Amino acid sequence: MSNLKNIKSEIEKYANDSNLTELQIVEKLKKHYFDKKVNENLKLYKKGKKKVSEITKDLKISPRKFYAILEKKKIEHKKYKKE
Repeated sequence: MSNLKNIKSEIEKYANDSNLTELQIVEKLKKHYFDKKVNENLKLYKKGKKKVSEITKDLKISPRKFYAILEKKKIEHKKYKKE
């Protein structure tokens, strides 16, 4: 619990020094760590070591959102035709 208190105090100090609120800081941290996790999983996806279903389960996102990330980063993937 003391580690959590340290983190809280650091966030509060940073909020006082910057013109951001605590929630904005937490959102930025969340985005940073989500992007970091996505990049790790993309490396495994490119090597063929991890499937889309495993990645979407890890990241707790939909496959559609994952494919959008792949297209945004211009990574080749199979496209299935809807009929």
